[in-house]
Amino acid sequence: MVREDLEAFAAELFDGFFRADQRRWGQAYRRGLLLEGRRKSVEPMAAHLGEDGNRQALAHFITSSPWDPSHVRARLAWRMQDVIGAEALIIDDTGFLKDGDASACVSRQYTGTAGKVTKCQVGVSLHLARDHASAAVNWRLFVPASWDPASPEADSDKVARRGRCGIPAQAGHVEKWQLALDMIDETRSWGIDIPLVVADAGYGDAGAFRHGLEERKLPYAVGISSRHTAHPAGSRPVQPVYSGTGRPPKVQYPEPAQTMKNLVIAAGRVAARPVSWREGSRPGKSRSGFNACTRGSSPCACAQPDAVSARPLTGRSCPSGG
Repeated sequence: MVREDLEAFAAELFDGFFRADQRRWGQAYRRGLLLEGRRKSVEPMAAHLGEDGNRQALAHFITSSPWDPSHVRARLAWRMQDVIGAEALIIDDTGFLKDGDASACVSRQYTGTAGKVTKCQVGVSLHLARDHASAAVNWRLFVPASWDPASPEADSDKVARRGRCGIPAQAGHVEKWQLALDMIDETRSWGIDIPLVVADAGYGDAGAFRHGLEERKLPYAVGISSRHTAHPAGSRPVQPVYSGTGRPPKVQYPEPAQTMKNLVIAAGRVAARPVSWREGSRPGKSRSGFNACTRGSSPCACAQPDAVSARPLTGRSCPSGG
């Protein structure tokens, strides 16, 4: 019964393929990903697939067969939206740890998977989610600057491997926050409604990412580091007195902005609101204390050691840093 359901699901995903062989090997590859075994490269998958274990055909489907992955992603997004009824869109990235250098875009870089800088690939992903389920429906492989021939940080050895790895000539280094905005735009173009964008400080710390969400008029709640600055809720910019000579002074706040950490400390424990934010691996729910402050009409929830910048349906983002 499970296999029949999976085959029906795969048939729906690959229905847009014009060629029967592409639909067949697409379904075989999907089964290979779900079978036992830690390594998901073509050769070990083929060994587990029985009559569909044609290594050459699987390799051709993945590396050379001309099909557009965006069509598959769109069908997946439509199906998951119907099943999940997403209340939020989550941006995240995952590190794929590597020992060798044969895979595309492997570089020494930070990944939360290992909690340190190590040799890995990094994939940026977009998930449809609500409280009971989530599904990745769009993703990009991050190209480090060392793999981009147009970058000042290009590594000649890595650039030389681009052809062997099948990296298109037009694929260059793009910041992760920009990849996230590109995926949001593509997902919206499929007719997927995005009620709320959620991301951690890896994206929230990028002011350009927050501004991009503002420009798209998308509500969001993103993490920001406690080192970012903002003004207290009661602060208002003022117009300094003009002396009559030179350029008139710009509107400015009378006091310098404070770090989010200092704002939280100043608000005190009495201002914290306990929030149960996930089911942990241990019994019970994880809880954090959040302090809510406002700047203009926009709320900003602040926590230690990180803060959360939240944009409502109207208004501007609270943090000024980044």
